[in-house]
Amino acid sequence: MKTIKLKKTAFNAIHHALGAKMVEYAGYEMPVQYKGVTHEHETVRNGVGVFDVSHMGEISVQGKGSLELIQKITSNDASKLYPGKVQYSCMPNDTGGIVDDLLVYKISKNDHLLVVNASNIQKDLDWITSHNTFGAEVTNISDSVSLLAVQGQKTVEVLQKLTDINLKEMESYTFTIGEFAHIPNVLVSATGYTGEQGFEIYVENKYAAHLWEAIFEAGKDEGIEPIGLAARDTLRLEMGYCLYGNDIDDSVSPLEAGLGWITKFTKDFVHSGFLKIQKEKGVTKKLVGFEMKDKGIPRHGYEIWNADREVIGTVTSGTMSPTLKKAIGMGYVSVENSKPGSEVFINIRNKPIKAVIVSTPFIKK
Repeated sequence: MKTIKLKKTAFNAIHHALGAKMVEYAGYEMPVQYKGVTHEHETVRNGVGVFDVSHMGEISVQGKGSLELIQKITSNDASKLYPGKVQYSCMPNDTGGIVDDLLVYKISKNDHLLVVNASNIQKDLDWITSHNTFGAEVTNISDSVSLLAVQGQKTVEVLQKLTDINLKEMESYTFTIGEFAHIPNVLVSATGYTGEQGFEIYVENKYAAHLWEAIFEAGKDEGIEPIGLAARDTLRLEMGYCLYGNDIDDSVSPLEAGLGWITKFTKDFVHSGFLKIQKEKGVTKKLVGFEMKDKGIPRHGYEIWNADREVIGTVTSGTMSPTLKKAIGMGYVSVENSKPGSEVFINIRNKPIKAVIVSTPFIKK
């Protein structure tokens, strides 16, 4: 049997030295936890934590046709971007589904950075290139970039020690390029995947170890800790954020996934005609949140039933919420069963376990 060699981020040796439990994720060896999921989750909600998210993909789109290409492949309106602004978007496919969800950074007039999911880097690159009839320069720079996400209420307090960039004044979904921890040309972005205040910091790989050390030294009085992928998942789920491969994929449309707010019909984009018709006619299924009323943990792929044990949907994500101390999940259900307050049942080992549809986010910030 052939052994697949896992890729390693520039922080890999640090994770091992800290005793992290390492797992395969999107072709990388990544830390899933250090001291435990609940502890790490609460560290971010109440203090400050650091995630290695260097496995994410970075694709540079430059040149005169860069904006035209991005407008063609993404559902959001990238013409609204200005240098220093970030936009959440998705790339629709030819069948009404989603190639990937992503962040679009406008560096300058003809210079954009796309940040995509780790498992989709090559797929996205092929998709983007196949639609590049605009002469844009498309370059995969993923292997040269290291990325840390620093998240939590004490983030500004910690990171401001390392830079003259006024972090407190940075609005959500904006970024600045400047000196950080004596490292030149660092991209500091007021973005994250936890619902907490935080920043994502992009550096060249050669500065990775220095960046880690500087951040942890700056945060030692605030109880800063490293956080693994497991807590990243529970944090994002409490906020109702979609995870590609679970809640969104090639088979569901952005409208079904509740991403109508990033689907702008003021322009033409890949398969926009189909999505426009879908919006006018209305979707038949919707992504919803639910809380368990009876004991049981919902898992990806579990059936969602009505009171007559008829299948009305499927669970896409589920966990025990460390904040709410109850099990929560997301899944697709038929529209008629999607109203908050509706009672549904999760098929757990062929038993109907009671749940109720709720609005997301599960925790209000």
